[in-house]
Amino acid sequence: MFIDHQQEQWPDWLATAEFVYNNKVQTSTKVSPFRANNGQDPRMGFELRKKRRFERAEEFATRIKEVHEEAEAALKKSQKEMRRYVDRKRSEVEEYRIGDWVLLSTKDLKYK
Repeated sequence: MFIDHQQEQWPDWLATAEFVYNNKVQTSTKVSPFRANNGQDPRMGFELRKKRRFERAEEFATRIKEVHEEAEAALKKSQKEMRRYVDRKRSEVEEYRIGDWVLLSTKDLKYK
């Protein structure tokens, strides 16, 4: 979407596309990759800087751990929902033993 009709400009836009992807909240984790890795979303440049104290490393580690736990819980919930959706359409599989006779479709077999 960022390139011209001759598709020559895409390398110039890779950094922007990467930033946008990493700043978007993912549906599975419910957080952006920036927040999952850094504990906060990046400044976009137009917000005013707030005077604040820097947090201690222990506080930062605790906050990051909480973000990771929330993301992990969201991923497990998404996985459970996906499994339930797929299992709804899944049927039991026939088990075969050595020596059983089966019908084989030759539709995709190539003959010489």
